[in-house]
Amino acid sequence: MAAAAGPLLQLCRLCRVLLFLSQFYILSGGGSLNLEHSQPLAQSIKDPGPTRTFTVVPRAAESTEIPPYMMKCPSNGLCSRLPADCIDCATNFSCVYGKPVTFDCTVKPSVTCVDQDFKSQKNFIINMTCRFCWQLPETDYECSNSTSCMTVSCPRQRYTANCTVRDHIHCLGNRTFPKMLYCNWTGGYKWSTALALSITLGGFGADRFYLGQWREGLGKLFSFGGLGIWTLIDVLLIGVGYVGPADGSLYI
Repeated sequence: MAAAAGPLLQLCRLCRVLLFLSQFYILSGGGSLNLEHSQPLAQSIKDPGPTRTFTVVPRAAESTEIPPYMMKCPSNGLCSRLPADCIDCATNFSCVYGKPVTFDCTVKPSVTCVDQDFKSQKNFIINMTCRFCWQLPETDYECSNSTSCMTVSCPRQRYTANCTVRDHIHCLGNRTFPKMLYCNWTGGYKWSTALALSITLGGFGADRFYLGQWREGLGKLFSFGGLGIWTLIDVLLIGVGYVGPADGSLYI
């Protein structure tokens, strides 16, 4: 029995040694292998990789601005009565001056108009007289006034005015143009009042004072109207309009 138990003890010790060696191998060699395989995995989890930048492009805002010419364009009116700023016409500059001519026109975007039957239309024909805008009569355009020129002068003074054609008048060329006009502004002086003062109180210079001519008024006052001669002359000069307001304006 004792002889048989000896080999069994040696076999158990050998198994223990093998078990110990296997555990040591796992903890040393096998564990490091697992760590080597686990590090890239951990790194791949922690490293987010290259950062991608996404640029958000905003959508273009829809234009809601109203064209400036729309302020002059009535809605659902006759196309032939629209102002010139509301339409585009194929003008022909080779037409005969002063003769009637027809032009093909198209309404501008956002403009609505109708024909004689109240049907919406975009293309239409207008009738006009062949002439440039600066050749229109004075009633068809408006010009700026000048208060720096003398209306009562010899020769009569002119000034450069900026003129603009009225909305519903159609013509060739630029609708705004310069033009030389006679001085025609007024300061509010009445011809009838000046003449009445000259007849009644002209000997005291009242007419000259009223017109703003203080020096002449004082001269007439202290000379008693130039002994009446100056008074008679002023009545004639004011009556024919030769003597006017001191600021150079016209009578009203």
